[in-house]
Amino acid sequence: MTKIYTLVNQKGGVGKTTSTINLAAYLAKLGQRVLVVDLDPQANATSCLGVDKLLVEGSTYDALLGEEDIFPSILLNERLQLSLLPSSPALAGAEVELVDELARESRLRKAIMQVANRYDYVLIDCPPSLGLLTVNGLMAAIDGVIVPVQCEYLALEGLGQLTQTIERVRAALFPELKVRGVILTMFDNRTNLSTDVVKEVNRHFPNQVFKSIIPRSIRLAEAPSYGLPISEYAPTSVGAEAYDALAKELLKGDK
Repeated sequence: MTKIYTLVNQKGGVGKTTSTINLAAYLAKLGQRVLVVDLDPQANATSCLGVDKLLVEGSTYDALLGEEDIFPSILLNERLQLSLLPSSPALAGAEVELVDELARESRLRKAIMQVANRYDYVLIDCPPSLGLLTVNGLMAAIDGVIVPVQCEYLALEGLGQLTQTIERVRAALFPELKVRGVILTMFDNRTNLSTDVVKEVNRHFPNQVFKSIIPRSIRLAEAPSYGLPISEYAPTSVGAEAYDALAKELLKGDK
């Protein structure tokens, strides 16, 4: 059965795209057929996989506003054995264009279901906002949302707002929407603050926080500029080991 997860957090800079790309790369290394869906107009996930957003012929924009099969728009990275539905600059106007469309909240879900049986995992990278694009991402999260949380104080403040959004979508549109797990990112074991945030997040999301914690890492920060996940850029780094462990933890929990 295909697992469809949406990585979401309305706060920027929490490691959402980094987690999407690296989790996908390690799932692919573990033999899974993986599709990354870039739902962010900034197209960071697209760039992180070495694709120029200005040159793509089909994108998530077409998935949201077109009626055709999205499979021709999906790109295969043969080196990583990883598939990508890229983003493009046109996606920036999608929220306005979707306003008058029927079932506008479910457009992405409908498009993904056309191709879902080709993959073991579909990971959707949402923009850092709580607009219509993110609602589409939440509606497509058949198996739940994964929430990256930075190990800093301000990250905790945004969790309440995100939780409220999930509750509103659950109440109005998708009662089965659930949180699959929380990823703790940018952990610095030299500070008491990081340790305190870990404790606080576990208190807010009991039994829902992944045990694999992602450390703050220069190598993780460098990898996107080379268009590579950490598994290819620095496979022996602490960041690589953490995402490898996270992918194995997710896979084990899904069996």
